[in-house]
This record gives sequence, C-alpha cells and structure tokens, in this order.
Amino acid sequence: MNRSPPPVPSTYTQEKALDDLPGIQWALCEFLHSRMLESEEFCDRMDPNKERLCFANGYGVIQVIKGLMSFEDKDLLSALHHMKRGTSVAAAHRKPPPSLAGRLAGYIVPGLSYSGPEWVAQMTDVERHAELMYAEGLYYKSLVGIVYSGDWLSFIKEMLNMRTILSTYRQLGRYLEAADAAYTASHCQDSSDSLDAPLEDPSIDRHFRSGVYVGLGLSHLALSLMPSRILTIVELFGYRGDRMEGLRLLGKVGGWNSGDDKDIVPQSEEGLRRPMCDMSLLIFHLVLSTYTFEGVDVNLARRIVEWNLKTYPNGVFFLFGAGRLALVCSQPERALEYYAKAAQCQSQYRNLQHISWWESAIANFALWDVKASKEWWSRLRAEATWSKATYTYGEAACLASLGEHAAAADLMAKVTGLRQRIAGKSIPVEKFAARKARKYLAQGNHLVLPAMELAYVFSALSHAPQKVVLEKMIPSVREALEELGLEEAGGGSSEKLISNGPIESDRKRSDGEEERSTKAGNGTVKSAQVGYWDNVCLARFLEGVCWRYVAYPDPDADLDENTKLLVAIDDARRRAELAFKAVFEHGPKIELDHYLVYYAHFEYGRLLARSGKKDEARTHFDLVLSGKTAEVNPAGRKGKYSLENALYVRTHAAVDALKQDRLL
Repeated sequence: MNRSPPPVPSTYTQEKALDDLPGIQWALCEFLHSRMLESEEFCDRMDPNKERLCFANGYGVIQVIKGLMSFEDKDLLSALHHMKRGTSVAAAHRKPPPSLAGRLAGYIVPGLSYSGPEWVAQMTDVERHAELMYAEGLYYKSLVGIVYSGDWLSFIKEMLNMRTILSTYRQLGRYLEAADAAYTASHCQDSSDSLDAPLEDPSIDRHFRSGVYVGLGLSHLALSLMPSRILTIVELFGYRGDRMEGLRLLGKVGGWNSGDDKDIVPQSEEGLRRPMCDMSLLIFHLVLSTYTFEGVDVNLARRIVEWNLKTYPNGVFFLFGAGRLALVCSQPERALEYYAKAAQCQSQYRNLQHISWWESAIANFALWDVKASKEWWSRLRAEATWSKATYTYGEAACLASLGEHAAAADLMAKVTGLRQRIAGKSIPVEKFAARKARKYLAQGNHLVLPAMELAYVFSALSHAPQKVVLEKMIPSVREALEELGLEEAGGGSSEKLISNGPIESDRKRSDGEEERSTKAGNGTVKSAQVGYWDNVCLARFLEGVCWRYVAYPDPDADLDENTKLLVAIDDARRRAELAFKAVFEHGPKIELDHYLVYYAHFEYGRLLARSGKKDEARTHFDLVLSGKTAEVNPAGRKGKYSLENALYVRTHAAVDALKQDRLL
C-alpha cells in the first residue's frame, strides 16, 4: 500500500531548508519502489521553480539517472541543466568564504583555516548539508558532462571538478572524525569506560552522515580501482584510495559491518543515502568482482539483497541485484526469473528494462541458449541507445553461430558505423566488436564460435553451471574443432601437432596446416586459409576455458550436490592445460586476434593457481603485466591488443588474490 507523502511547508526560507528532508526521503522511497514518475512528479510539484535545496538537487539526480540510462542528447542536456541549477542552489546555501584577511590568518592559525574541520564546525546544519549537496551536485554534473561532451578538453575540465569534490568530502569526513572523537572523549571521561571504537556524536543527523560516508566510501573505492599509471598521477595531489576503508564506510551506513543481522539499521532510522550505499556495495561485490578480488564478499551481497527485497519487494534496482547475485552463483535460470520480474515491475522508465534485457542476454549465454540470447540482443538493438555497436554485434554473433549468415552479414556491416566515444576515447568492447565484425566479412561471412567468444568477454562462461559447460558448450567447441580438422585436446592423434612437448618439425606442421585447411571453414579452401590459425587458437582458448571451469568452478558458484559429473578433475585440468599450450604454440601464426595469447596466459595462470602451483601461476601473470610480447608475430607487437586494459586490471587483481590465498 502506498504511503501518503509527508506535509511540505508551503513557504520556503534558507533557515528552514532541512524541513524538506522528510519529503525528499519519501520521494526516494517511491523511486526505490519502482514508482519513478510519482517520485519525479512530487519533486517537481513541491518545487516548480527549483529553489529549494533538497528538492532542486533531488530532482536533478533523477534527471541524471534518466540521462545515463538513455544516453540520448536531450536527456543528458536536461540532466546537465538541472544539476547546474541544483549546484547553484546549494552554493547559495553554503557558508560564505572568509575575507582575504581571514584566509591569510588561516595560514598562520590552523583554527582559522577554512579548509579544515574547524571551518565546518562553524557552519549551521543547513550550511553543512549545502556543502555536502554542492559536492554531490558537482560529481553528478561532472559525470554527465564527461559522457555528453565526448572530448578531452571537457574531460580535463570535469576532472578538475573532481579534485574539488574529493577535497570537500575529505574536509567533511575530518569534521565527523573530530566531532565523534570529542564526543567519545567526553563520554569516557564521564563514565570512566574505555571504548574500542569511537561513539557517534548524536547532534549530527543521520542524513548528513550517510552523505559523507557514501562520498568518502566511493572515493576510496574509485581510487583503489584505478590503473597504477593513473593512480601514480593522482597520488601526486595527495589522494590515496583505501579499498577496505571505503567498503567499511559504505557498510557502516546500513549496519552491515558486524555481520550480525541485529545490527542492521532499520528503515525508520536510516540516513537518506543508505540505499545508495547498499546499491554501491552490490555493484562492487556482484559486478566489479569480475575485475577484482580484494574485498569481494558475495555473502554480504546476499544479505543486502535479501534485506532490501523485503523492504522494496518490487524495487527494480534490488531485483537487478538479486538477478546478478544468482548469476554470480552460477544459477542463470534463477537470474532470468529475477530479470523478468524487474522488467515487469515497472514500465515508467523504459530504459531500466533495457538493463534486464542486457542481463538476460548474458544469462542465456551462461545457459548456452544462443537463440534466446539473440532475441534479447535484437530487442536491445531496436530500442536501447547506450551501445548500438555492441547490441548489433551481439545479435549478429548469435545469428552467425546459428548458421543464419545472410542476416548476420547485414548486421556485421553496420557495427563499425555505430561506434561512439566517451571523453574522446572509444569504448573498448565496441572496438572489439568492430574488429570482429570486419573479420567476419573479410573471411567470407565466417567466424569461429563468435557467440561463445562474446560470452567469455561478458563473463558468462565463468557463471555457467558445470553441467551446461560439459553437455552444451564443450560439444559446440568440439564441432568447431572438427570443422578445423582437429580433435579435442588430449583426444586423439592430431594432438601430436598441438599438445605439450617438443614442437614438431616445420615440414610436419606445414603438411598438417595444409591438410586442415582443406577441411576447415565454410567448405572452401579460400575461406579456410584466411585467418585459419586465428580460428584454431580461438577454438583452443575457449576449449581451455571450458575445461578449466569443469575442473574448478567459480569460487562463488552454488554447486548442485546431486549432480555428478562423469569427468574427473585431473582429466578436465589436463585437457584445459593442453588447450592453452596449443594457443601458446600457434600464437606466432595469429594474424589479427593477438589478444588470445595474453588472455590464454591469464587463464592458464588461474588454472595453475587453482591446481596449487602458485609460483608457476605468478610467472604467467607477470608476463601479462610486464608489457613484454608473448608468443605473437611481429605484427602482434605493434600497438595494443583487444581488451588490453581490462586484462591488466584482472591480472593485477589475480596477483593480489594469490598473495591473500584467495581462490581464483
């Protein structure tokens, strides 16, 4: 049953700005219950002139969400307009800066400085909230500005705003620490008790606290996830990221850190930005966990999802979280149920349904239902606007895998022209899709296992149930190998040319290559000769990945104890090892897909780590991170290979996981 909105004062003064907090919290609750239009209409009706601190910024955030979901210029421009208005309203409510004489005095007397906690302590409650909302508004405006502009000049301008944002959050954080320390010292002095953790000053309201903690927490997380080259530059300005501290701050708002459900903050006592903290934690533990391992806690994500689904049973964002949780646990069928419910629970923001479609396409990949996945890519291509190139290639890859080459070719020809840029840079997955589309056309409308390759890129293989990998995916790989004139790794005499051990003579390999070329491809020698060894290495790579997950499923997978596999772990591991070694052997013959060699080293390293051979695993990880060329030809040593930055991030995370004895 819908709750009636709280009364909002008809007249507005800056001194009474915080009287609007119950109203904006009600609007947020409506939004999280998937009643988006009601929330948006309420904010607009309560503040038609956009002059009230809470409603002006709240309405701006809604427009930002709409803009980032659609990626359409009109929505992004609307978001920019309203966030600029929100920041200007917040700026009008901030404490005026000191005079020039006051600033100079601050350099001499620390207590007079306007960049420390003392300055924040002198503010009124409204001024502190305005300072917080000003930083939030700058962040959202910068984010939309980077997406909308698409050029480096605007990117640099917005990054300068980020420095202001980080400084503001750090200042507000120091104020909270100082206030809590003073309150704790006073409490201990009065009661003669010693406390392990500082108490919270009750005079500081929970809404302000939650805002500071989410800002500081996300800042720490973002900095900790940055590539080392960029982080080195950021650290020159004095900014460092502590991932565990960031997770602690985000978890503190909802009471998740103790692990005891009795400490969870009830909805009636939560701060305004608690849902944002919870969603940020879900994104880290369930989405970013693909690229990192440190701090990831799927069990915590499960607790957060379960609590929020009880609070918001039709909340689209937490249904997404439940679906992602099921997928991470290798339960794609259950994930599809949540995504279907998320798509059905609201129709007001059509772009939110596109997230369900995207996730459903990947979940169907994990079930190796290519036909069903194709339908979702087709719907995305027809309606969604975030990445037309990716959607188009996704549908085309599925069509090619299903043998519908005429329709696939028409779509492949469109992929390159659909690419877009953010902050002047192309999107890596779109660049990958364009390269594969051009290759498909150059090879006479032929690619080997294009849908499975895309499933690997989107981590669907790692979340596929063991039974699906063994009974559906590996047979598909076997068929591709047979088209190339090969047998499974460890499966027959043809492995003499590609298994471990000494490399065969040039004459033998040339004869073998010629023999296979007559069998491979679409039935013609010409199509088989173009990119033949690229196709061999791709098939072997996917074969290795599949057998690796048969031997060692993802650590977060919920395995069905009643399902007994007919393949021994040692046999699956041996087959995966042979397949990866085949990629290393034939890597120098690859013409275009040089990325396969580096990704094979990464996956082989993970296989070795799970086998207990950590030193050998580290050798392969170090090769990827060293920047040195692996088993590729001279053409592969020029420029970057596909999805290179993503591999660096994942490999750095794997090295850290080795140090922490975490399963890979």
